[in-house]
Amino acid sequence: MERLTTLYIDKESHKFSAAHYTIFSATERERLHGHNYSVSAKIVAPIGDNGFAADYNVYKRRLKSLCEALDEYTLLAAESPYQRIEREDACYRVLFDSDEMRFLASDTLLLPIRNATVEEFSAYLLQQLLALSAGDDLREVRVCVASGPGQKGCASWRQVESGA
Repeated sequence: MERLTTLYIDKESHKFSAAHYTIFSATERERLHGHNYSVSAKIVAPIGDNGFAADYNVYKRRLKSLCEALDEYTLLAAESPYQRIEREDACYRVLFDSDEMRFLASDTLLLPIRNATVEEFSAYLLQQLLALSAGDDLREVRVCVASGPGQKGCASWRQVESGA
C-alpha cells in the first residue's frame, strides 16, 4: 500500500507586491491599488523507501521564483470580458466602460486570467508550479494566495486515479 505524506510550505519569503484592480461587472471596478500578497502551498506525495517524499528546498525555490516573477508589477487580467487591452508603443492602453487607462508596459504584466483576484492568482500560480514540477511524483498540489491576514484564495490539483 502506498504511503502518502503532506508537505506544507508557508515561508515569509514567498510573497510579492503588486498593483491591481478587481472588476465586478461591465461598469464597476475597484480603483487601482496594491497588496503585499503571500503564497503558500500544500503538496501531497508518496513517501519513498528512505522515508523521504520530496525535497522542500526544490519547492521553496520554485515558489520563490514564481513570486519574484510577479513582484513590483501592475497585474492586468488579459482574459477579462469587460476590458480591452491594446499595446501602444511603450504602454498598454486599457479600455473599461468609459475609462481609458495607460500603463507602462515595462511595469505591467498581462496574465492569462479573467480577473485580478486572489482566486485567479492562485489558479495561475498553481498552473505555473505544476509546469515546473512536471515529472515529479505528486498526488495533490494546492496553492493559496493571501492579500492580507485571514483573506486568501486557493486552487487545487489532484492526480486522477487510473483504473478501477
